[in-house]
Order: sequence, then structure tokens, then C-alpha cells
Amino acid sequence: MHAPSLGSSRSLPPGPSASPLVQRLQWLFRPIPFLEACVRTYGATFTMRQLGSPPQVYVTDPAAIKKVFSGSPDDLWAGEAGAFLKPILGEHSMLVLDGERHQRHRKLLMPPFHGERMQAYGETMREVTDRRIDAWPLDRPFPLHPETQAITLDVILRTVFGLDEGALFEDLKRALEPFMAFGTGAPWAFLLLRGDGTLYGQRLQELLGRFSPLGRFRRILEDVDRLLYAEIARRRASAHAGHKDVLALLLDARDEAGAAMTDVELRDELLTLLVAGHETTATAITATIEQLGRHPAVLARVRAELDEAVGDGPLVPNVGKLVYLDAVIKEAMRLHTVLPAVGRGLHAPLELGGCTLPVGVTVIACMYLVHRRADLFPEPERFLPERFLGAKVSPFEYFPFGGGARRCVWQAFASYELKITLAEILRRCAWSLAPGYRARIIRRGVTFALSEGMPIVVQSRR
Repeated sequence: MHAPSLGSSRSLPPGPSASPLVQRLQWLFRPIPFLEACVRTYGATFTMRQLGSPPQVYVTDPAAIKKVFSGSPDDLWAGEAGAFLKPILGEHSMLVLDGERHQRHRKLLMPPFHGERMQAYGETMREVTDRRIDAWPLDRPFPLHPETQAITLDVILRTVFGLDEGALFEDLKRALEPFMAFGTGAPWAFLLLRGDGTLYGQRLQELLGRFSPLGRFRRILEDVDRLLYAEIARRRASAHAGHKDVLALLLDARDEAGAAMTDVELRDELLTLLVAGHETTATAITATIEQLGRHPAVLARVRAELDEAVGDGPLVPNVGKLVYLDAVIKEAMRLHTVLPAVGRGLHAPLELGGCTLPVGVTVIACMYLVHRRADLFPEPERFLPERFLGAKVSPFEYFPFGGGARRCVWQAFASYELKITLAEILRRCAWSLAPGYRARIIRRGVTFALSEGMPIVVQSRR
């Protein structure tokens, strides 16, 4: 990193003048008003300076985003921009790797999430959703978000680990729940993280031991690690031929040199899949239900499509026919972008918006702001699924899963799970939003979610 030149106002677009600490607090605790004030005041490209991180240049123009997503991965390092995740996911997570190491992991991870292998998980997704729906209360409000979290976690345990009901299933689920809760709770924990993944006050936290946030997180992570490493060892020692779960495929995967993933690499990538496939998908399901609850005409059209395409027949073979539901999900994810931005660390100067950005700056493609540009999406605050019917949207204008060579490997799996889970909820339940509920977007760790768990009332099940 060539940090000495980073403070020059001549080389960077304008941005807020508040201190880096104040900007850090605003980004953590008032992210949406902060983003909207920045783009309103400084335009499509602006610079944020947050305590513990290099200058962050936010871009919201599709031409600039294309340049970022299409640039050489040798010059734009996404793993470096995501380094703050290392204490959570580990040093070998695909989200924090760059260069050849990232390419190797990506090639090993891609096969389980495409084609027939991915689609084979559809019946599991439907069954898990069914079981959860059976336990939902009738005629009283309950928060939907914890329920969608439970669905997505169960799906991961069954499809990634090949586990079903039993002691190991329950032990792993019990260990993972506090791990997920720690990472998606109040943003105070992220105030301690520097941009490079090191911690403020680490020496003090080490002295406080188990009574510090770091000590608590380490205890949680030790439980998860113990179970993950034990399961990896058990699966290595047993014949897993014929197993179709993701772990079996990763154990068999070999790179171009014939090398398999080490136990530590497997552990880090399994944690990454858990984090990437749990909270984000659960939040997207909840956000789509909230929009449907506010737009009865859209809900009626989705139900009519379900009746025509599926009826009382099997859902999984017919889920590809649900074109309007797919558009509804995409529009819900446009209005409620679960991850607000993705970044790249510069290792070569980059010309953007009339400025030559120096090495060491982080460039941030902000999907939250891009998805609300009126020139790209007229009447951007309106929920209009028709935007995505029969239209090919540019990947530099709509990119909820990131873009370029770093687009999420989980995208196909998550999109498929969204359609199956939502279709099953809509087939089986008559429901409405809880009376008087007004949704607000809140921060949950690195994601944006709906306030109060997004309560609904189920009137009937079938």
C-alpha cells in the first residue's frame, strides 16, 4: 500500500468534511441518510474517509462501475477491500483472497452451485419451508425474519453438510446460531474492526479475556470450529461416494495441480458459504414478503401465476415457469439491497470521473444508490416488478450479487432458493402484514434488514 499520497484532496473526488471517526459512526449507525446526503451534496462520485480504512471513493455511475467490474483483478483487489471479514471467516475465505489464490478457490467452489446439482437441492428447500410453516402461529403477529433465517440455515445444513435430523445436526445448528447472531447484531462490534481486519484495542481485549467482545466471539467460534473440523475429519475418513452435498463435492475437488483443499481452507470456505447463504437469502425473502403485503394487486398476480403454473402439482419441476415471481423478487431486491456496496482496493492508478485515483484507495460500487437512480429506474421508490419482465438489465445498473469476476458464487443457489421458498409460502399461507407495522431499513452487521423482524399475521394454512 502506498498510503502517503492518499490524503491529497487534489487526487480524490470531494466528500464529507467530518472527521474519519464521525464518518465511521455515520456509516455504521445512519448508513442510508449518510449515503443519500453524500450523493445529493457531492454527486455521483464522492469520497468517504472512515477511521481505520483508506479513503473510499463511492461510484454510482454505470460507466464507472463497468470500469471497476471489468478492470484487471491484478489492479483491483476485492479481497483486500473485504479484509475486515478475516476475523470472522478466516484467512482462506474466498471473500478475502485475491489473485491466483482467489481464482483457485473460485474454480473449486463453482461446480456445486450450477446446473442439475444445484437444482437437486430444490426438494430439500421446499420440505424445509413446509416444516417451518407448519409451526407458524395463526391469527397473531410474529416476526418473519427469524423464521426465514431458520429456513435458510436448515437448508444449508442439509445441502452443504448433507445432515438431517440427529445429534450432529442439532449440535451444529446450536453452535452456528450465536455465531450468526454475533455477525448480524448491532454494529458496535464492527466499530472495533479496522479495514485490514485487525482490531482496535486488541491488547486491552486480550487483557479482559472472556469478558471482552473479542473473548466472547472467540468462545463462540471455538464451538463452531470444533464441530466443523470434526465433521471434515469424519467425512475424509469415510466413503462419501454417491453423496450429493456440497461438502462431498469440495472434498473430491482438485485444482489444476491435483491438490485438494486443506482442512483449514475447507473450514474457511464452509463458514463463508454459511454466512453468504444464510442472512442475505433470509433477508431477501423477508423483504419480498413485505413488498407483496403492501401491494395486493401484485400479490394477486403472483398467486394467479402459481395457480396456473403449479396448481396442486409439484412445485420444484415447475418453478422455472414462475416468471412474474422472478420479476417480483428482483424488484424487491432492487428496492431493498441486502448488501449496500462492494469494493476493490486499487493496486494501480485508475481514471474515474475526471480524477486519477491513486494506489491504496478503495473504490466502492454502491448498489444501494445505483438501484435508486431515477434515470435508470423511473419512479425509483415505486415497487414495479414489470421493470424486469422481458427486459435485459445491464449488470452495471443492477447488481445485487456484486459484479465482474467477483460476482457471488452463491447467486444461482440463492435465486433458486428464493423462488422455491417464496412460492411455497404463498401456496400454503393466507397472511398479511401485522396491523400498524411500518418497515424501516436497519443495519444488521454488513447487511441491511427490515425493522422488528418484519411481523406478519398468518390467517390460514393448507
